[in-house]
Amino acid sequence: MSTATLEKVSQLEQLKKFTTVVADTGDFESMREFKPQDATTNPSLIFAAVQKPEYGPLLDKAIADLKTSPLSGTVKADAVMDNLLVQFGMEILKIVPGRVSTETDARLSFDRGGSIDKARRLIAIYEQNGIPRERVLIKIASTWEGIRAAERLQQLGINCNLTLLFSFPQAVACAEAKVKLISPFVGRIYDWYKAHSGKDYKGAEDPGVQSVAKIYNHYKKFGFQTEVMGASFRNTSQIVELAGCDLLTISPNLLEELSNSTEPVERKLSVEAAKKSDAEPVTFDEKKFRFEFNEDPMAVEKTAEGIRKFSADIVKLEKLISSKL
Repeated sequence: MSTATLEKVSQLEQLKKFTTVVADTGDFESMREFKPQDATTNPSLIFAAVQKPEYGPLLDKAIADLKTSPLSGTVKADAVMDNLLVQFGMEILKIVPGRVSTETDARLSFDRGGSIDKARRLIAIYEQNGIPRERVLIKIASTWEGIRAAERLQQLGINCNLTLLFSFPQAVACAEAKVKLISPFVGRIYDWYKAHSGKDYKGAEDPGVQSVAKIYNHYKKFGFQTEVMGASFRNTSQIVELAGCDLLTISPNLLEELSNSTEPVERKLSVEAAKKSDAEPVTFDEKKFRFEFNEDPMAVEKTAEGIRKFSADIVKLEKLISSKL
């Protein structure tokens, strides 16, 4: 591509040549504008979205669909919640050509059986509405129990997206469990190191970028099929540094920045380079996983913080639903 041609192409369009771009939002208009392949949601995004008048009808429909249900109290609120998550997912799938990620209840992060039951329930609602399970990824936190739940769900033909992933042991355990996709969090790793060091990391020295690059290289060198989707970005520099990653899920404000810039984007990650990397084979049973994870204070703190925040937003959503019931 000539320099003259390159100058006219946005960073977003350049990035799409190396990486599948995913929208990290509950906002449908953003998806229509930036045309991502896939989309991801979480309880915080859904809670924020239903506060807006344009998304109120989805909550009303989720409630109306269960109005005549014999369920009551918290059980009924839980059923409406599941219905609401699927309503959002179905609307998203009208816009994106690929997949939507729908999150399980973060309060089930240490409950293998509960996570499996919730995922099966969500998939059943999608399928009742004519959406094939191939278009849905069930998001589960990357705890040991979450990874084991995902392992079983994959055996049942339910694809999973392991989220709140901050460490190499989490990533390796997911790959060994044959999880479909992982979402290593770049920005939250950056936040932690910046807060603890006072340093504003740039480009390839960013600890969040380094974490995803290490995971990507390990997966590709040793032939793991699990897809790597970098997530939780704070700036476009982090995104550009991971060009070539399987997927990147990006918020609307950063998608806009990328679409407004014509700075060159170069491939930074590739299977060919990963094959030549110095990655060493490693495996994690439960004891080794728990110890190695515990040795990383950043991963421990950010995973716990993420579970708490998503759980709090689920509770807020439940209260909103209960007030309307």
